Amino acid sequence: MIRLSQLQALLMAAVGALASAVPLSITAADFAATRPTPRIEYWQQRQATIDAQVADSARMAAVKLVFVGDSITDFWLLGDDPWIPGRWHGRKIWDESFGATVPENLALNIGISGDRTEHLLYRIQPRAQGGLGQLDNPALSPEFLVLMVGINNSYAPESPVADSVYAGVLAVMRSLHARKPQARLLLQSILPTSEPARDAAVVRPVNARLAALAQSPEFAPFTVWLDLTPGFVDAQGRQDPQLFVDGLHPSEAGYRVWRDRLVAALKAARMAGIKRP
Repeated sequence: MIRLSQLQALLMAAVGALASAVPLSITAADFAATRPTPRIEYWQQRQATIDAQVADSARMAAVKLVFVGDSITDFWLLGDDPWIPGRWHGRKIWDESFGATVPENLALNIGISGDRTEHLLYRIQPRAQGGLGQLDNPALSPEFLVLMVGINNSYAPESPVADSVYAGVLAVMRSLHARKPQARLLLQSILPTSEPARDAAVVRPVNARLAALAQSPEFAPFTVWLDLTPGFVDAQGRQDPQLFVDGLHPSEAGYRVWRDRLVAALKAARMAGIKRP
């Protein structure tokens, strides 16, 4: 039986061993955790980046596509996840297909993580009307506005949830067309989640209504509908977990599936000769 004094001696030895294992060169000053730093949220950094990009008229004049949305759109621009290292998103695919190497699909991404439809509406509202005016620059004259938004409105939701989400997406569509009436709107379905109840109550019914909206007299002249669902579900119609990192955001493989469907839809729309309004 180990006596108390022996146990204490063992613990002291273990602590000493751990202490000696820490490199002597590391001091408190080596850790960001020890330095006073103002808090800047990720969305604030993204908003500042977007504001700087859209102020560059020469760069905006070359843009053919504007990606509009929340984190699912935003994370096209992430490689290794900054919050959970080892999770990969869409940066590689973005650079391959929507960067400077493909001029006809050169894109601007104004997605911001966490945005609900009301936040997006504020960002694209003209400065003259009190918004951020992120589409104000007259040099920005894209061929397509590529939209996916709404899933964040299903969290802390208004009721009825599906009606609220649909109304928010509709408001964004109208605002985008008012801002850039010369552009075609490529409206994408909301991606399936890992929650069957959320999909049944919100995602599928909203997508059905959006598909019909794209063909309505108000939107049909300038809207292309892209249903992404078939590429992201299994044979039972449930979310394919291999294409997502957390049940909501696509993995690198998911962004590749999305890219392939989107590029095909853009090509088909161009070949069909849909005219700008």
